[in-house]
Amino acid sequence: MGVVFGVLGPVTAWGPAEDAIDLRGPRHRAVLARLITARGHVVPVTRLADDLWADDPPADAVGAVRTFVAALRRAVEPDRPPRAPARLLVTEGPGYALRADPDAVDAWRFERAVTAAATLPPGDALPRLDEALGWWRGPAYAEFADEPWAHAERSRLAELRLHALERRAEARLDLGRAAEAVPDLDAHVTEHPWREHAWRLLALALYRTGRQGDALAVLRRARTLLVEDLGLDPGPALRDLEADILAHAARLDPAPGGTAGRVWAETAAAYDRAVPSGARARLESTVGLLRDLAMTGGSGLTESRRHRVAAIEAAEELGDAELTARVIGAYDVPAIWTRVDDPGQAARVVAAAERALAALPRTGQDAARARLLATVALESRGTRAERGPEAARQAEELARGLDDPTLLAFALNAVFMQSFERAGLAPRRDAIGAELVALSARHGLPAFGILGHLIRVQARSALADFAGADEHAAAAGRLAERHERPLVDVFTRWYAALRLAETGSAAEAEAAYRDAATCLPDSGMPGLERGLPPLALLCLRVRHGLPARPDEPADWGPYEPWVRPLLLLAEDRREAAAAALRAVPDPPRDLLLEALWCLTARAAVALGDRPVMERAYAALSPAAAELAGAGSGLLTVGPVARHLTDLADPLRRP
Repeated sequence: MGVVFGVLGPVTAWGPAEDAIDLRGPRHRAVLARLITARGHVVPVTRLADDLWADDPPADAVGAVRTFVAALRRAVEPDRPPRAPARLLVTEGPGYALRADPDAVDAWRFERAVTAAATLPPGDALPRLDEALGWWRGPAYAEFADEPWAHAERSRLAELRLHALERRAEARLDLGRAAEAVPDLDAHVTEHPWREHAWRLLALALYRTGRQGDALAVLRRARTLLVEDLGLDPGPALRDLEADILAHAARLDPAPGGTAGRVWAETAAAYDRAVPSGARARLESTVGLLRDLAMTGGSGLTESRRHRVAAIEAAEELGDAELTARVIGAYDVPAIWTRVDDPGQAARVVAAAERALAALPRTGQDAARARLLATVALESRGTRAERGPEAARQAEELARGLDDPTLLAFALNAVFMQSFERAGLAPRRDAIGAELVALSARHGLPAFGILGHLIRVQARSALADFAGADEHAAAAGRLAERHERPLVDVFTRWYAALRLAETGSAAEAEAAYRDAATCLPDSGMPGLERGLPPLALLCLRVRHGLPARPDEPADWGPYEPWVRPLLLLAEDRREAAAAALRAVPDPPRDLLLEALWCLTARAAVALGDRPVMERAYAALSPAAAELAGAGSGLLTVGPVARHLTDLADPLRRP
């Protein structure tokens, strides 16, 4: 496709290579937006002038409009020969029209997708709606909210989006995925409390996840808001639902989702009948389900972690070391982020794995031992514990001696998590990712294939190979769509923001980061979420030579020690900044190692702190050929070489 226009958020356009097109000033964008609202119809030039300057038009408003259109034509059709007729912004009769392909405007594409989804079965409608809702970058025609000519179209699109959100929730309920629907519906009714259908869907979703009390509380909250804020009594749908919940009406139970749903329900029932409730096999089966649940993301990931610890404790209570080893080792969920989501839980898992290792027979248990060692390495990632790297090395050695590609992939994940003993190791991690991708292709391991591609997105970004990173991001996205792995979208959206931070303007990248941050709260990954959005924006400002913004409220989370000196410097509190810098520890051995060292180096240079500059120079030197922070796949502070140069001058280094 050629030029694509976006109005589901700030008005923008992208070229064939998905690069943003410079649309000049706000009046230029207003002309483009006004023509898009006309949906292909001609808008007279005098009408355009009236819409642009409703109160105080310039003397030659019509001439100004023609100038804006000419500039827009040059922007969206840069290769059009002189005097050749325009193909997109055409002149017809008394005005202009946008002759774009139906798929070339995100709002038009969104409307068609939502309309089509209404006629599809839930399994087909859900991915269609997920994709369509993902095109929204903010309120439609965001910067023209106060313009009368945009009101009707903004309202229509906003209503269509709300309908799509509710239709997506219905599809999830129909497919037996009620837990996935709850977070989005909860946010939806908070923002739009007058939508009774949304309240009904939320209560039904809660009921179907076994939360009857919460479902009734939601209905009471809906009644209170409707009565007190709008003066309306709840409609019959809400009243009937409350009665049905209290009566545990059978019609509230989800209908089996086609053949797959029927097979699931019948198999689960048969398992319950055949396997006694206290059987040890249930623990192992449970961990398999928890593994799959974790990869759904969101509340599924959170619940999976919690129940995993309970399953391990239950296995230990039985006093069977081999069973405990299987229960611990079966949870081979691929991990890409180097900070654990719950350090307390991780420590308990590591302790249990170490106990199981000590209790296993000395011979004949190499596979179980490798899985336990890999678990120790994975769950101790991002720390300075010496046990982690050694456990990863032993797990890999054992796995390579066994004919088990899944075990080898799990061990390689552990090796990846312990590959941060110093800066500049992106090539090593790239090789790990390449082996995971190859293993996945040969042996059908899609989860580890996704992991391998994401590792290579990180590594190629660190090496400034964005073409290569793009290929792996696209491959990860394709696998994620095929195998229903929603968390991948979190990382690919953040990668897109990183790419803009390094190759685009600061304003474009900031908008992309703020958009990407919206997907974190529901991801189920607090170890990724906490502190990351403000850190990414700070790194963006440093990358573009801009000062920190100490006045902008932010939860810096675990990154506060490395950020604080720069914030104090921005407030001109040099003594406090110097004291904070002297207290800064070495950064954790994780994906943000180089980025945090560069922030520390920047503060040290500004304050003339030679000891800290020496530490930073020594730590960063091995990564001289990399982009600082880009190895995370999320953010960047620019070339490490630039920061080394800034350090080299005061240190009198080459």
